[in-house]
Amino acid sequence: MNMVAYVVAAAAEIGGCFAFWAWLRLGKSVWWLVPGMLSLAVFAYALTFVDSAASGRTYAAYGGVYVAAAVAWLWLSEGVPPNVYDIVGAGVCILGTAIILLGQRAV
Repeated sequence: MNMVAYVVAAAAEIGGCFAFWAWLRLGKSVWWLVPGMLSLAVFAYALTFVDSAASGRTYAAYGGVYVAAAVAWLWLSEGVPPNVYDIVGAGVCILGTAIILLGQRAV
């Protein structure tokens, strides 16, 4: 369930942030902000489904998923293929996510 929540959160956050980017940087209508804000609300809601006793750990682990999703967005939505640094950087972030999620806990 955690990975589904993280993937939904990442898609919603990137979509919501892109709506603001489109409005401010691409000259799209201010109405782009309505679905953007709804998408950001879905992002926050999705993270509440992660099975963790601490929100900070949830957010920290999510960071790596977000970085990888942003690199995928770069390629799939913007048509910019990731370079080796994008891929290695995203991989390092995912490794950090795995360490946080799979590491042993004292409590």
